[in-house]
Amino acid sequence: MRAVVAQSTTPAGETAGLMDVELPDLKPAGRDLRVRVEAVSVNPVDIKVRRGRPEGAPAQVLGWDAAGVVVDTGTAATLFQAGDEVYFAGDVTRPGCNSEFCLVDERIVAGKPAGLDFAEAAALPLTSLTAYELLFQRMRIPLGQAGRGQNLLIVGGGGGVGSMAIQLAKAMSRMTVIATASRPESRAWAQAMGADEVIDHRGDMAGQLKAMGLVGPPAIHHAFCTADTDPYFPVLTELIAPLGSLGFIVPPKAPLSMGALHAKSITVAWELMFTRSMYGTADMAEQGRILTEVASLLKEGRIRSPLHQRWGPITAEVLQRAHRQIESGATLGKLVLEGWPAR
Repeated sequence: MRAVVAQSTTPAGETAGLMDVELPDLKPAGRDLRVRVEAVSVNPVDIKVRRGRPEGAPAQVLGWDAAGVVVDTGTAATLFQAGDEVYFAGDVTRPGCNSEFCLVDERIVAGKPAGLDFAEAAALPLTSLTAYELLFQRMRIPLGQAGRGQNLLIVGGGGGVGSMAIQLAKAMSRMTVIATASRPESRAWAQAMGADEVIDHRGDMAGQLKAMGLVGPPAIHHAFCTADTDPYFPVLTELIAPLGSLGFIVPPKAPLSMGALHAKSITVAWELMFTRSMYGTADMAEQGRILTEVASLLKEGRIRSPLHQRWGPITAEVLQRAHRQIESGATLGKLVLEGWPAR
């Protein structure tokens, strides 16, 4: 089967970074599905894994966001059968989906949302799971009418996770959603995703919130940071209301000062979408359930795919360009590659 592998830690702009190869066919076992990959999304985790590979490490298939068709199943798999169209984010401890076929545990898979093509579906899994898990399972954001009158701040509303955090918060809660964006195009994107207000995270966030009439506690009840933790932790500590919650997806580079959060009784939550599959947690199938719920929200028209750029085909050359785009830090929504070159 055809695949794209990372063979070194060089920047994506250098040809040694990614390579087109032929790999042996895969055989599913246990609860695995063998999926023919039709489209893949590119995420910051691809860059982090590529850069973090030790010198001399064997070639590795990256990519953990895909949509495709089940072609075979392991003997213990019962949830899907050959011919089913599916979407999933996968398991970062296993080979990724930048290959014609991949293996994925059926518990972290869901049926492809009806009405979406493969590229639109591939833009959803990783960011949807990250946003849903952090908002509603880690931060315990109030659902429905219970959230009315509360404010949620989402730092980085123009990216993939921010796109889904805005949409899911608006679809499932009655909170006011304030997103941040620093460029006109990212501001417009956050508004298109449904943000009630947009402020600039490169400016004085406290001053901008004050200008909106949100002064002092309880200005922000919950804050979801999709960007690097260290630059925003101090200001979020200042802005968060007593009994509120802070959520982060990027590990800090330096120790964080937590004293002020203790005085406010703040919940601090961390999210890594791969935790359930990495550790084989007892509730691993929750990810399949969440993706099924996301598909229902899409069918009802309450959210939409964050697909913004559609590239192809899936080759080392195109993936290298996609890596450079993600490395720029200026990607709106999701970037997806679809299709394989004709043989």
